[in-house]
Amino acid sequence: MGSKNFVRPPVLGAGSRVALLAPAGPLLEHDDLLRGEELCRALGFEPVLGPNAYRHYGYLAGTDEQRLSDLNAAIADPRIDAVWCLRGGYGMTRILDQVDFAPLRKRPKAIIGFSDITALLNAAQVEAGLVTFHAPMARAPLTPFSRWHFDRVLTTVNPAGRLGRVAPPADVLVPTSGRIVTLVPGQATGPLVGGNLTLLQCLIGTRYFPDLSGALLFIEDVGEDLYSVDRMLAQLRSVGALQKVAGVIVGQFTELKRGTDDGALGFDEVLATYLAPLKVPVAYGFPTGHVDDQWTLPLGVNARLDATAGELEILDGAVR
Repeated sequence: MGSKNFVRPPVLGAGSRVALLAPAGPLLEHDDLLRGEELCRALGFEPVLGPNAYRHYGYLAGTDEQRLSDLNAAIADPRIDAVWCLRGGYGMTRILDQVDFAPLRKRPKAIIGFSDITALLNAAQVEAGLVTFHAPMARAPLTPFSRWHFDRVLTTVNPAGRLGRVAPPADVLVPTSGRIVTLVPGQATGPLVGGNLTLLQCLIGTRYFPDLSGALLFIEDVGEDLYSVDRMLAQLRSVGALQKVAGVIVGQFTELKRGTDDGALGFDEVLATYLAPLKVPVAYGFPTGHVDDQWTLPLGVNARLDATAGELEILDGAVR
């Protein structure tokens, strides 16, 4: 596996037409749509709202047919420069096998989102050889930290193809909550692959599960019991998915629960059980996942993990 296998879509700029879609869970309030459009305009983009983005069908944003129609139309439309998802929730895996990724091979465009959208990001990589973007949803305002990283990865062109380790400007506050902890020291380089742990587990056995050989795997999740995280990592180990990774980047596991009365393990103990025996660099606590201040990570590009220093460098654009 290597980043040379993936095509990075053109950067976004003033006037880029961005489709705002809800291919999974429903928007919680009408203002989510308005905020998404306002955010696009604030970034200089032209928002194009999916015809069914406002729909509500149980715990889904419209029927499978409606959500699929919006997604396939946006992918196929040559006038659309990017697809930015408004929400995760649940529902992407219901329609994933009916998404037509072929137009992305002819005209690459940015696919942006996270959480349940992890399924779409990884499928677009596998089916279209496309670099995709694990990034904040469009329905919520970006903090200065998140916006700075979004801009660096999605809207910046560097002639050398590398930005280096660039710190945010002095007026952008770096998150002080939490810290990056080294589990296994060392450095490693490889394609950046991963996303929400629950969704990665859901993709096991499908053609959409990413190739982790030589990759830097990153994972995050929200609202899971610790024993469930344990079980998901156990399955990844059981199917051999972890055996050839070059390193592991663990993001935020927010709202982590300990629902069993049979005793407790620490999060670090669970991680150590499955990741320490791999004998590759591992660190946890990175600002990715269900947090306000988060990185935008381009999946498929080469990255360098320094687990000892608690740093991640994206070689086709910088994250620190």
